[in-house]
Amino acid sequence: MSEKIIMLADARSPALAVPDTLEAPTGLLSDALARPLHDLRISVTDRCNFRCVYCMPKEVFDKDYAYLPHSSLLSFEEITRVASLFIAHGVEKIRLTGGEPLLRKNIEGLIAQLRALRTPSGRPLDLTLTTNGSLLARKARALKDAGLDRVTVSLDALDDAVFRRMNDVDFAVSDVLDGMAAAHAAGLGPIKVNMVVKGGMNDDQILPMARHFKNTPYILRFIEYMDVGASNGWNMDEVVPSGEVVRRISAEMPLAPVSANYAGETAARWRYQDGRGEIGLISSVTQAFCQDCSRIRLSTEGKLYTCLFATRGHDLRALMREGRSDTELSTAIAQLWRKRADRYSDTRTINTAGLERSGAGGQKRIEMSYIGG
Repeated sequence: MSEKIIMLADARSPALAVPDTLEAPTGLLSDALARPLHDLRISVTDRCNFRCVYCMPKEVFDKDYAYLPHSSLLSFEEITRVASLFIAHGVEKIRLTGGEPLLRKNIEGLIAQLRALRTPSGRPLDLTLTTNGSLLARKARALKDAGLDRVTVSLDALDDAVFRRMNDVDFAVSDVLDGMAAAHAAGLGPIKVNMVVKGGMNDDQILPMARHFKNTPYILRFIEYMDVGASNGWNMDEVVPSGEVVRRISAEMPLAPVSANYAGETAARWRYQDGRGEIGLISSVTQAFCQDCSRIRLSTEGKLYTCLFATRGHDLRALMREGRSDTELSTAIAQLWRKRADRYSDTRTINTAGLERSGAGGQKRIEMSYIGG
């Protein structure tokens, strides 16, 4: 039997290079493909209390799995410092993710620090968080009071038995729905509900989910099962294309496409023709959106990733902890983004039949649980 190697964390990340010539941020930063820097996604923990089959399967993330030690994690002050540097370069939206971000102790304190930041023009950030909903009922009010704008909740089935198989820790649908209700009551909206569709496992839940969330305050989004990392055993045969999702729903509840809210929005929007709500489709397998991608990711231990499907990151924490100035860090970030030419999903879509779960040179890609979705 061949040995199975899973790239859970990235031990090969070089420190960011600081150019000899330093520069002040202008708020206008574009990559090699003329894509602006607009969104920062911050993973605040590598831990999660679910074992979803498409993200942190039990056979890899078992009771003996060693998580990162606390000393390796960025402190809230370090995260806030990094965020301020990115805001100076044009970032206007920050999403906190994980793992499960609500497992990070006193996450409300970090939210309060980020809430105090302003763009160069004086506007507050769009500050959001993605969660599995397990702790949302007890934390929703505190999150809102700390300054969080919105939450996105993962829910992969409405049928309890299917959902328990998906999360693999016997967590009930009703508890997630209770968390969503608490978040809505606290004003953390509009709330988006993310359903990862895995063929043969939960695709029979497409219509029940659509029926349940139609004409509600929640926006349901269907996500194609993606080949992130190497631990989930991804197979193209298990991908249900977004076009098929639209076909199934529209046969019962007619849909019509609507324009994006902003350039670079990941979800294609569809509205029910009777005017009773909308859905979103995130189609990174069959309809890549690399051309508008404006996102960079910061791992929980301070490594930057310019693509969700990256094989390695760039160590920003090392520069911070050796005492580099904000100008040095800012210049290093600018140089990294200007060189960015990632377009993995575009390339994968062109050659879907030849897919492999590895990146350039056969290197294993980083797991989604490490850098956030």
